[in-house]
Amino acid sequence: MAESAVYMPRPRLRRRGLLYELIDTIVLIVSIYALADLASVRFYVDGRSMQPNFYTGQRVIVSRVNYMLTEPERGEIIVFESPDRPGIDAPLIKRVIGLPGEHVEIIESQVFIDGQLLDEPYINDAIWRSSCRTDTEWDLNTGQYFVMGDNRNNSRDSRCFGPVEREHVIGEALVRYWPPQDIGLIYKLHYPEDPFE
Repeated sequence: MAESAVYMPRPRLRRRGLLYELIDTIVLIVSIYALADLASVRFYVDGRSMQPNFYTGQRVIVSRVNYMLTEPERGEIIVFESPDRPGIDAPLIKRVIGLPGEHVEIIESQVFIDGQLLDEPYINDAIWRSSCRTDTEWDLNTGQYFVMGDNRNNSRDSRCFGPVEREHVIGEALVRYWPPQDIGLIYKLHYPEDPFE
């Protein structure tokens, strides 16, 4: 004769109170926001220096994490503290042109890196002038970057204040999030590795 199965009641889940659940959710949201805030910065584009690729009023998300793991590369858009007035002026947004150890030279509105012409499909004006110093050559030391605005006729950049030190770099611009019609990833120009060696 078969034995009848013994019924074992399932343990009941202990339900937490609504207040506990609400506090738990708020703590989770605040934690996620704090981590996102530490890893990124929101930046407001102000001025014409990066036209035609960025315009006044656009807002971008800048990643602090990228440059904790790697170094800035040529063609990337970075946000950094103004080297000549750090902590006084608002941060600037420019494109990385020259890397540490390179020789940057400007000849007749063209940029040469270690004697070779740099291909720059992101600028509109073939002829441009600078209201900055008359320097036309820069040797970059370890941890120095040469940056320029895409709108060469209206940009205060390394032609004015010289190379940007690595410690002044805040991060890489990754995403436009305002205005709605401009939402999207920021186009990243990839140069071949060591094109000037």
